[in-house]
Amino acid sequence: MAPSPTHANRFLYRNLHSWHHRLVVPYSFGALYGHPLESFITDTIGGTAAFLVSGMSPRASIFFFSLYSVKVIDNHCGLSLLPSWDRLSFWNNTAYHDVHHQLRGGKYNYSKLFFVVWHKIFGTYMPFLIEDREGML
Repeated sequence: MAPSPTHANRFLYRNLHSWHHRLVVPYSFGALYGHPLESFITDTIGGTAAFLVSGMSPRASIFFFSLYSVKVIDNHCGLSLLPSWDRLSFWNNTAYHDVHHQLRGGKYNYSKLFFVVWHKIFGTYMPFLIEDREGML
């Protein structure tokens, strides 16, 4: 959703979310690097609330949270590993999220995992470039 509280609120950013931004070079498991309190709130409490409020079955929640884990790691890995549908203009991808982790990109492209529509609406969208290289998957 937008705007993200951890980016819009200076206190939350400075004291919690800035830990995640200590890593400016794309690194897959950097997606999971952050302040323990923020991780507990967003991952444990947020995940539990999403499961309970949505009414997902245990099987559906296993699928959803597995997809979530793959996507969050993919967004931070620095390589476009998912198929070409990952490059759709409304879809968050590795190149899109890399802009956010650059030193000048912190106020842009912080969208959660999937869609970038909110950034286009709120003016926090920054264009990105995808460069295909020989020998890539």
